Amino acid sequence: MKKKLILAAAGMFSIFALAACTGGSQDIATMKGGTITVDDFYNQTKSSQQSQQTIQQMIIFKVFDQKYGKDVSDKEVQAKFDETKKNIEAQGGNFADQLKQAGLTEKSYKEQIKQSLAYTAGIKAHIKITDADLKAAWETFHPEVEAEIIQVATEDEAKEIKKQLDDGGDFAKIAKEKSTDEATKKDGGKVKFDSQTETISEPVKTAAFKLKDGEVSEPIQATDATGYQSTFTIVKMIKNKEKGNDMTPYKKELKEIAETAKQNDQEFTQKVTSEVLTEANVKIKDDAFKDVLAGLVETKDSAKSSDSSKKEEKESSSKEKESKSSDSEKSKDSSSKTEESSK
Repeated sequence: MKKKLILAAAGMFSIFALAACTGGSQDIATMKGGTITVDDFYNQTKSSQQSQQTIQQMIIFKVFDQKYGKDVSDKEVQAKFDETKKNIEAQGGNFADQLKQAGLTEKSYKEQIKQSLAYTAGIKAHIKITDADLKAAWETFHPEVEAEIIQVATEDEAKEIKKQLDDGGDFAKIAKEKSTDEATKKDGGKVKFDSQTETISEPVKTAAFKLKDGEVSEPIQATDATGYQSTFTIVKMIKNKEKGNDMTPYKKELKEIAETAKQNDQEFTQKVTSEVLTEANVKIKDDAFKDVLAGLVETKDSAKSSDSSKKEEKESSSKEKESKSSDSEKSKDSSSKTEESSK
């Protein structure tokens, strides 16, 4: 469903591309006494929130593609294309049909993938990892472990399985028979994961990392992304590993974690986006989209306002210092006069 929505949203790009290429002259529909043209459709929809967001995204992706597109290889684009296709078909969808419904071809969709990857490349180009970033990543880091898992839909079933295991049941055999986790059940529930693995839920990882080798957990409840569906997982730890106190052996992993954190930091990505857009000197020619980059691009007026604010702040600070200095001098004079009077 998620991939389908992505393709459907991507179809908005083709609408604006069509309007630009035809200049509004192409008829969408004809009827007795009139026609509906691309221009009619464009004027009707351009002020909608979705259109505003689409144009903003188109501008951002276009600017980043022009500057960072060279850093994206055809191999990366093809890999992302194949991944999307595989995911859609794994969910029972028809990839070709969804492309068509979104108004896309394989070529145009790959162009959009390239722009998206160029945006990511642009964000990465601005990331500078500090020791503080590495230390922050270290706080929640746990090295890769080897384990076996059994996942079921209800707590009662999980408790029954746990009882069977406590009575000597074969973990791998039960996993093959009863686990609902399709990715691991065929291999007896065998899995490897670390603190950054996204296919294992956070509650399961947290509980698993506390287990000793050979130890089996109690049923662990986790909720899926919707917040409504729960699963219950039993973990058998095969090989756990303490991270110790030295970050050095894990510096590569920690750097990747820190980079991912930066990429997910909305404040950081917006700052980078703003810098790149401002440098590109984007000009909005259609008044319907005049505010589409508000808050993202620093205009001359906002720059002047910022400079003026800084100047006023500096002048205020200077006056405050002068005032304190004057009060100090007055205090000294008063003190001096008091001493003379006392004499």
